[in-house]
Amino acid sequence: MTGFIIVNKEVGTSSAREVSIIKRLTNTPCGHMGTLDPMASGVLPIAIGNAARLFDYFLNKRKTYIAEFKFGADSDTLDTTGYITATGGRVPQESEIVQILPSLCGEVMQIPPNYSAKNVGGKRGYQLARLGVQFELPPKKVNIYSIKFLEKKSTDSFTFEIECGGGTYIRSIARDLGKSLNTCAIMSALVRTRSGCFDIKDAVKTDGLTPTNFENFIIATDSVLPFDSVYPTEYEAKKLFNGLSVPCALSDGLYKIYFTDGSFYGLAEAKANNLKVRTKLC
Repeated sequence: MTGFIIVNKEVGTSSAREVSIIKRLTNTPCGHMGTLDPMASGVLPIAIGNAARLFDYFLNKRKTYIAEFKFGADSDTLDTTGYITATGGRVPQESEIVQILPSLCGEVMQIPPNYSAKNVGGKRGYQLARLGVQFELPPKKVNIYSIKFLEKKSTDSFTFEIECGGGTYIRSIARDLGKSLNTCAIMSALVRTRSGCFDIKDAVKTDGLTPTNFENFIIATDSVLPFDSVYPTEYEAKKLFNGLSVPCALSDGLYKIYFTDGSFYGLAEAKANNLKVRTKLC
């Protein structure tokens, strides 16, 4: 069994728990295509079986979030789940916020939160942070495509739609936005509405999945891959599916490759007029 189920993760639930539910239902190894913190909700694509081999492919796909930032407050985790280190700071006006947003977009060097899964000397950042160890993570290059102001939620909280590349920390955007406005800000809520080709309108909550209906929510692996298809002859298939290459007239790049009966096999790569299977996904 292979494919994807788009889970609509609920607040307070771990990504690992959602994966374990799908694993039990399908009786197949599973993995998620990009974790969500427990305080976040929304799109969590879960790969079933060999579809998990596409993790690297989805790693840098665009993602869209609806985020709520609370101004005038700070915490050690950069969100409201952590130890609050400051309150009562200045809350900027909507016009100030809107004016500064474009300066935070583009290819930027972003410092990840210390409470993150970043590796520091063989340990996770959050492990060291919980022990009170002082350290600073180096900035990393991320892509923030757009930050749109949505609305004022309360006297000190505002919501934004953020489109960014993989590896971007929304909590860090809250911190950087606060600093840019000469105050502080933390993330108070987060919903991922899109991850690559996976949209929240197609997502399902795991409490709605049962042993008799889960198959209705499985998305075929080949349907999410934006590559052209190749259908080798029987002679070519024998060579290709045994690890050999065959001559081709295809442009260099990745292709979806199918068995001679039309069923999906995986990904093949064309290079220098030769075609070779790269990843088995069936």
